Amino acid sequence: MADKKKCLAVVVSQEKITEGIYSMWLQFPEDYNVAGMAVPGQFISMYCGEGSRLLPRPISICEIELAQRKLRVVYRVAGKGTEEFSGLEEGAQIPVMGPLGNGFTRKSGKAVLIGGGIGIPPMLALAKALKEEGAEVSVVLGYRDGDLFLKKEFEPYADVYVSTEDGSVGTRGNVIDAIRENGLDADTIYACGPMPMLRGVKAYAAEKETEAQISLEERMACGIGACLGCVCNSTDVDSHSHVHNKRVCKDGPVFNAEDVTL
Repeated sequence: MADKKKCLAVVVSQEKITEGIYSMWLQFPEDYNVAGMAVPGQFISMYCGEGSRLLPRPISICEIELAQRKLRVVYRVAGKGTEEFSGLEEGAQIPVMGPLGNGFTRKSGKAVLIGGGIGIPPMLALAKALKEEGAEVSVVLGYRDGDLFLKKEFEPYADVYVSTEDGSVGTRGNVIDAIRENGLDADTIYACGPMPMLRGVKAYAAEKETEAQISLEERMACGIGACLGCVCNSTDVDSHSHVHNKRVCKDGPVFNAEDVTL
């Protein structure tokens, strides 16, 4: 992968879509069009303006608009950095590096996409891309309660199923419960969400002997694979560190489920 560089992106729009979660569209310069290089499953590193916060914040790509050089990110305010981002208004500039990491490897056939919590946004770009390529797409979204952020945006591209922990909408339970209840099957499973969900997806895929690609959520520092601050356990030996580790930011964030130990 070619070296990535930092560029200034312009905030086109921003809105609060539910409590603590914001949607931001960014436009990139013609001479370094991050949107033109991005694929579903990758992320960008966004830098704060406050000098005391040196490390960038990794944010997954939610949508890609090639013609307009735009990317959409949907993020949760989790600290001072993302709180700063939530205050940016139209026309503001923000330093960005990307696109970073490896995205999903899109396959033909029947696809089931699984998103949980803040792992839901990156699945939207993937649903759109798979639909455009003629795949049969189903999406299973896992929520805590009836606050179904982004659900309607998936509906033009997939059959959408929902699980909620409190049982207020859809299947009571988790995403695997929803898959079983609705009798879904797939040639390929794609998933992003919290670790307990991904463990369930990996086990389910192994049970069904189905290929699964999972996007890991991990705290990242450099975002380019240099600091080894975001390693996960792997089934093979990493050529960089020579141990059973993979760097989530550089080797992932998307892995074949069978290649990592969760």
